[in-house]
Amino acid sequence: MRDNEELSGLSLLGNQGVSYPTDYAPSMLETFDNKHPENEYVVTFDCPEFTTLCPKTGQPDFGHIYISYIPRHKMVESKSLKLYLFSFRNHGDFHEDCVNIIMKDLCRLMDPKYIEVRGLFMPRGGISIYPFANHGDAEHQELVKARRLAAFAEQIGKK
Repeated sequence: MRDNEELSGLSLLGNQGVSYPTDYAPSMLETFDNKHPENEYVVTFDCPEFTTLCPKTGQPDFGHIYISYIPRHKMVESKSLKLYLFSFRNHGDFHEDCVNIIMKDLCRLMDPKYIEVRGLFMPRGGISIYPFANHGDAEHQELVKARRLAAFAEQIGKK
């Protein structure tokens, strides 16, 4: 069980008075220590209600974001991730940019061994966009990256 010292950096979890951000807010992200850095394991988040705005028209875009990572020493706290993802609600960027921004922000925050962010966006104008971004350290880069890119391309081809 984690003690109070280990939980001291988490200000959002259990806080009933948290206000939702109205603008892009990477500062919302919080971490906690990985108690099992010797293990290779994957953490996956499924965020089915992601919204952002088209940077040109201001029209809302709706997507499904999947985040998977192999932690090193730090892990992202899920409530802070939820609030961070919510902060894109009024943010105007292309789908591809959002996926890459999320990946880069989480890389800076945690320095994971490997991370991937997938976006499955609802059609606009009859076209769906499914951006995929990933990053890995030298040990995981080629091993995981090539396999995941191929698997994602195959998955999209079946839709």
